[in-house]
Order: sequence, then structure tokens, then C-alpha cells
Amino acid sequence: MAKAYPQSEFFGFDYHAASIDLAREAADREGVAGRIRFEVAPAKAFPGTDYDFVAFFDCLHDMGDPKGAARHVHSSLKRDGTWMIVEPFAEDAAEANHNPIGRVYYSASTLLCVPASISQEVGAALGAQAGENRIRDVVVAGGFVHFRRATQTPFNLVFEAKP
Repeated sequence: MAKAYPQSEFFGFDYHAASIDLAREAADREGVAGRIRFEVAPAKAFPGTDYDFVAFFDCLHDMGDPKGAARHVHSSLKRDGTWMIVEPFAEDAAEANHNPIGRVYYSASTLLCVPASISQEVGAALGAQAGENRIRDVVVAGGFVHFRRATQTPFNLVFEAKP
């Protein structure tokens, strides 16, 4: 994104320090380190306000307190800001996910996503097969009034939320 939008400034946050180190190295290697800062911070407490755009990539379902994260995103955005949420593709009805991709996602969810969430504060355990309605519930609980599926691929759902 930093390469595609050279007039913009970027901030990246993750609770995992080693991932932040790798991100800094990649930004330096790609020549964008002067316009992007990476910091260790949880989703419910990353610094800054008045962001135009916040993006979560394949992580909301792993969080112990996704509603708390949604509230924090809401408080960090400008009034006309946008939150983009990319999540694994999942239908709301479990039986609709009984296909090759859904089976892989349920397996990963059982081994990684749900235990990661349960090990954190609140332990909501949305899992990789949360589906649009559960994601909508999280986003609305965070104070957002606009929520829509912006697009999808065979592997991901991309949602847009606005205050």
C-alpha cells in the first residue's frame, strides 16, 4: 500500500514483536521506511486518532475481544473514515461451509484461531468460519452504523465499516 500511495503516511500495529521487526525490514528493503512506522500494540489499544483508513487482515476472528477492538477502531477513525476488514470466506450456516475450502478453514480454526482467542481476555472464539452475520454483530457492537460486504474472493470476504 505504501508503494501504491506514495503521498500517504502509514502505521502498522501488531501485538507480536517479531512480526513488527520483519515489517520494518520489509519497509526498508522496499524503500518506504520513511513513510511507514511499525509499533507493537494490541488491537484494542493501538495509538493514534483521526485515521482515514484502518485495515484488519485475517485477524478479527482470532482476537479474544473483537468487540473491544471494534470499539477502539471506531474511536480512532475520522468521522468519515473507513475500516476494511478482510476475513476468511465463510457462509453463516455451518453446512454451507462443507466444501474443500471450508474444511481447511474449520481445521485451521480448530487448531489455531479458536485456541488463540480463548487464551486471551474475553475469549470470544469467533473462529475462521465466523460468517458475515457474526462479523456484522461485532462491528455494530463497536459503534459502527454502516457495514457492508464490499467484495469477496473464493478465499476471503472483504467488509467495509463506517462510523
